[in-house]
Amino acid sequence: MSVAARTVVGMAIVTFVDETTAGERGAGWELEVAEERLAVRELIRRRVFQEVAEYNARTPGVFQGLVQPKDAERVLNGYALRTPRRIDPETQTELALRAFAGNGFLVLVGDRQTTELDEEIELAPGTEVTFLKLVPLVGG
Repeated sequence: MSVAARTVVGMAIVTFVDETTAGERGAGWELEVAEERLAVRELIRRRVFQEVAEYNARTPGVFQGLVQPKDAERVLNGYALRTPRRIDPETQTELALRAFAGNGFLVLVGDRQTTELDEEIELAPGTEVTFLKLVPLVGG
């Protein structure tokens, strides 16, 4: 997932785009951020809270998020919940933070990989952060 930031009257507009090691890239969406610097943990939390809020408002058949919710299966465009329900943003954030810690996805700022959840990212205009979901190798 790529994050590009631009400033609009004191706010940074952060654009998220999912990417995988298989070369897939999804459509982007924007989120306003008031701060100039955010810890990786907080950036992940805000992204997860936004995608969960959008899912819960519509309750579509497929959740398209950073990590797979519990009791869901991977499908072509995201994760299908076995039993339709609202997703808890706190639980989903914990799953995402654990996935980051367990190398389920990488966070790159420019060409530098972040390794700590408490590491701060500067959201200056033009900053690009890539959330790269790791895809298992076939036969490996």
